[in-house]
Amino acid sequence: MENYTISGTFKAGDVWEHFTKNVSVLNEKNAREKVYSLIGSEHGLKRNLIHLDSITRE
Repeated sequence: MENYTISGTFKAGDVWEHFTKNVSVLNEKNAREKVYSLIGSEHGLKRNLIHLDSITRE
């Protein structure tokens, strides 16, 4: 498993909120999917309201 740090923004009402998530997954594609899943379920958002700005492997 590899550790990834992903930062971006998501739509919270009328404003865009910044976030940073750390996930442990097999590859970068899975890291993207995991963050979409986490942010989407925590805030009830669809993927088009979540923007990933940077993905770094640690």
